[in-house]
Amino acid sequence: MKSKRNLGLVLLPVALAVGTVGGMFIGSYVTRTQYSVGEEKLKTVLGLIQREYVDEVDVDSLLDTLFPELLGSLDPHSVYIPASELTDVNSELDGAFYGVGVSFQILNDTVVVSEVVADGPAEKVGLQAGDKIVKADTTSLTGKNATTEMVYKTLRGPEGTKVNLEIVRRSSAKPLKYEVIRGEVPQNSVDVAYMIDDSIGYVRISKFARTTYDEFYNALTELSRKGADRFVLDLRGNQGGYMEQAILMANEFLPAGRLIVYTKGRIPDNESLAASDGTGSFIDTPVTVLTDEFSASASEILAGALQDNDRALIIGRRTFGKGLVQNQMTLPDSSAIRLTVARYFTPSGRSIQKEYKRGHDGKYEMDLMDRYARGEFYNVDSIKVDKSKAFTTFGGRTVYGGGGIMPDYFVPSDTVGYTSWYAQVNDQGLIPKYAFSVAERYRDMMKGVRSIDQMMKIIPRDETLLNNFVSYAAANGVPARWYYINQSRDLLLRELKAVIARDILGFSSYIEVLNRKDPVLDRAVKALQQNEMPLPKESGKKK
Repeated sequence: MKSKRNLGLVLLPVALAVGTVGGMFIGSYVTRTQYSVGEEKLKTVLGLIQREYVDEVDVDSLLDTLFPELLGSLDPHSVYIPASELTDVNSELDGAFYGVGVSFQILNDTVVVSEVVADGPAEKVGLQAGDKIVKADTTSLTGKNATTEMVYKTLRGPEGTKVNLEIVRRSSAKPLKYEVIRGEVPQNSVDVAYMIDDSIGYVRISKFARTTYDEFYNALTELSRKGADRFVLDLRGNQGGYMEQAILMANEFLPAGRLIVYTKGRIPDNESLAASDGTGSFIDTPVTVLTDEFSASASEILAGALQDNDRALIIGRRTFGKGLVQNQMTLPDSSAIRLTVARYFTPSGRSIQKEYKRGHDGKYEMDLMDRYARGEFYNVDSIKVDKSKAFTTFGGRTVYGGGGIMPDYFVPSDTVGYTSWYAQVNDQGLIPKYAFSVAERYRDMMKGVRSIDQMMKIIPRDETLLNNFVSYAAANGVPARWYYINQSRDLLLRELKAVIARDILGFSSYIEVLNRKDPVLDRAVKALQQNEMPLPKESGKKK
């Protein structure tokens, strides 16, 4: 499907259109400037160490140790990226990397393929979900070598290079060998898009990568073709990415001339503003946005833009509170720094950045634990609201700054079914292990299955699935305690079915099964069905 990209919506300056990671600008290089006294001092000290220190010291390695401490003393998000890590760090948001094209999980010290990327290198040679990868070239991937880091190291690599894989498959008595030519593997940022009912479409966005807007627009267009005239956007757990993508996505829902985001820095070059251009395809479409305490950065830009313009209801819990803009600059040795150069603000004038102090006092890193301790995840009255930082939306509603986006409708964290027995089986990883064994047992029967409802008709009924899992847990050191098992019954069955669906049908089916009894999503659907959406006025005033 052809994607649409709006290019006229960025007003001042064009540099904002390449913003990334919480509004990070990327791709610039450090230029040589006149040394200050401090810079001369650093240069002199390093020279003395190199020439006169009692032991020979690699100054480059010393700087790799120094820079993280130096940048970390500025703010929580300025960081140093060694040259050896830069490619991997950037590939997380580039929308693709080079490899064999499989998703995997590690079960019982074994690398198990959970999903094969459609039309990717692995699918082309015949790898299947459920395959166990035991060797890559001469490297064993079992036992102590069955780690995520080792899998990445052996399966990823330059485009066009070959890797020989040894596979154990349930249907084959002998190991199978495949030569896979590494190719481009897309990293989708739209995890799943499906119809909740005849008129409501659901889209979950996991990050804001280079391809997110295109994926998002295509997903909304396809759901509209299926009858969706209302949408739920799920940003829970989305820690951000390219600011440009959030701006383009917000533009799809806003009439012309609405402010989306602006940034303020110490120098004019780092100050920017973006507004909608009126070309969006969903300007009159009702929309709700789901957030939680892990929704950060670009997620907060999108949620804040839609909330401040009275175009969406935000449902869930207060977001993380990251409103700092980083500029990624490459250093002469191909390492890089991400330096905070500005703060971003929502249309009403809110700074979403939560408070921090320079240096490592530990409070910033402990903020989510502090929220948990004071009960914020479970009780709206436990949320600290700074009434001095009140702002008004375009339509006149009151919103607050000072740390994250406050939801319009608070929904507490769902702890129903969490018991000490459930915690034991969960902590020991027994749920995915048992679910995989069920998927393996029924895999041959599932070859023609394409939907969750079809799968549910084949796997064991609820009581059988529950009893079999309890026996499996007992055999693995967690005795049955039926008082707690009965309390955890619904939660456990939902998670078992979700993981089985993932192993049979892919990750999107995993999310869809979990969503079937999700109180946050249920509240969003109710808001859309009962037309609880904000009604924007023609003008609004900031306080």
